[in-house]
Amino acid sequence: MADSVEMQDIRGLDIDKLAKGFADQEYQFKGECQVSSMTGDSVRWYSKTAGTLTATSPSVIKNVSPLAQPDTIEQTWTRNTSYMKKYMVEGFISNEDIKSADLDVLATTVRDLTRAIVSSVDKDIYNVMTEDSAGTPTPDNTQTAASTAAWDAGSGQNPIKDILNAQRLLFNYNYDAMSAVMYLNPANYQALVVWLVSTKGSSIPNFASNVAAGQKVISLMGMSIKVSNNVTDNWALVMIPKRACTFKQYTPTSSVLIDDPMIGKKIRVSEAGIAYLTDPKAIVQISAV
Repeated sequence: MADSVEMQDIRGLDIDKLAKGFADQEYQFKGECQVSSMTGDSVRWYSKTAGTLTATSPSVIKNVSPLAQPDTIEQTWTRNTSYMKKYMVEGFISNEDIKSADLDVLATTVRDLTRAIVSSVDKDIYNVMTEDSAGTPTPDNTQTAASTAAWDAGSGQNPIKDILNAQRLLFNYNYDAMSAVMYLNPANYQALVVWLVSTKGSSIPNFASNVAAGQKVISLMGMSIKVSNNVTDNWALVMIPKRACTFKQYTPTSSVLIDDPMIGKKIRVSEAGIAYLTDPKAIVQISAV
């Protein structure tokens, strides 16, 4: 006999595919990490002190005399141990909704549950990137620079200079700042776009034409601009993707359907993993934007 749309194996297959699909669409900060799997409940990792190794004197590396022994230059590391976090939520769909074959209810429930997981994971990754331990970025190992003035101030603001300053700090550690991405929350993104269009639009023609065409801002000063509600207000995060942070995946986003006979079905979505900051100097935080 062919399975009907209400049967559990069909539903289970659908919700797992839906959950994985929504997760792939919704993740932002995880996409900027190196992602790999972990098997145990903890991972030992090393935080690098410097970017590119340099010598105390150029002659240590160049103009080496014939038959001379090379001088030694060393990288320094800090050893750390992190433990995986488990994220899990569930929702409920009644038999009445199931029997009506209302797939919109199913899809909406799976999407909202998945978004809850994704948002929590991404917030934790952002917290690791910004060394946030109390709801506000607290740069210690990462680099920081204050903006010239708040980007929505009446006068004195210069976001272009602030962004160039962040890039300069990345270049100082020999990172390719032109490959960086910048994250803003919606309010600070709005302030940046308003300032650019109203004050500098004519001098940035590609940016102005993109806005006029109703398109998203793709890049500015060589950097991609992205928006996330998880970014702390008045802070901008500038980072080198796939370098600064690593996410170890213990179990990927997955879902299961649990039958409650004659009442309905529970949808449970979970994930487990941990993020850690391996290259803190690959991040610059701009404060007071």
